[in-house]
Amino acid sequence: MRKSELSTCVSLAISIVMVTVSLSAEVTLDVEHQARSIHPGEVVILQVRSSAPVLGVQASVFGADVRFFSDGDNVFWSGVVGIDLEARPDDYLVEIQATLDDGNTVHSVYPLAVQAKEFPTRHLSVAPSFVNPPSEVLTRIRREAERQNEIFQTASDERQWSGGFLRPVSGDSTSSFGRRSVFNGEARNPHSGTDFRAGEGTPILAPNAGTVVLADDLYFSGNAVILDHGWGLYSYFAHLSSFDVAEGEQVERGQVVGKVGATGRVTGPHLHWTVRLNNARVDPLSLMTLLPSDEL
Repeated sequence: MRKSELSTCVSLAISIVMVTVSLSAEVTLDVEHQARSIHPGEVVILQVRSSAPVLGVQASVFGADVRFFSDGDNVFWSGVVGIDLEARPDDYLVEIQATLDDGNTVHSVYPLAVQAKEFPTRHLSVAPSFVNPPSEVLTRIRREAERQNEIFQTASDERQWSGGFLRPVSGDSTSSFGRRSVFNGEARNPHSGTDFRAGEGTPILAPNAGTVVLADDLYFSGNAVILDHGWGLYSYFAHLSSFDVAEGEQVERGQVVGKVGATGRVTGPHLHWTVRLNNARVDPLSLMTLLPSDEL
């Protein structure tokens, strides 16, 4: 991704902060970030520009490693950070390391001040079995949760995504990310994705390239597809009526992965899209704002 591509985000009221750090008499780094805001559930793009080419850049923050890619000249580097939905307000330091041509490394820190955010609450009525599942399905629920956790805790070495992320369906978002859910009067976990308006059978497009690591019927999510975009970035689509892909299949941006439905714990047809970034639950709308696509 080139800096010119990322600069289009500025018109969308994205904040930009820059810090210049002297690493040695020979090499300096300019570090900046782009984000809608620094709140729980947001995506942050870190950009590092070195005064001379370096072999690579990496960082760590929120207990996760951040990988950087270059625009080709090994001077301008970009990395994508996720602030988890339930991250505590605090001042966090991004630990940055650049590797020089001679193999030596230089280090820097960059501050991210996460601010508190209040999320709304929604009340929904669903079948009682989706609020307090019968004992005979508890083993299935645990098995499915363990499988998903194992997927999200893995960061594959190949970055398959590039450029911007497509909107998987054309409908507006109908349920905000992070909203607290109360099902049949009982509070449950916050909404870790975004719902989009779409009729039964609407094709769902892959927002970017990736590998299908799950295509299965899950108790709460119904028919679900998980795409591994690489480097710890995942798309999770739920409540599908049908699949158009199989596990292990590689898909391209814009390829149909399934059809919208109303399977699992739902009140009607729609698309639920969850994004995980190094296991952080982040808003898909934040991802599309920071990495917009010219297509569709």
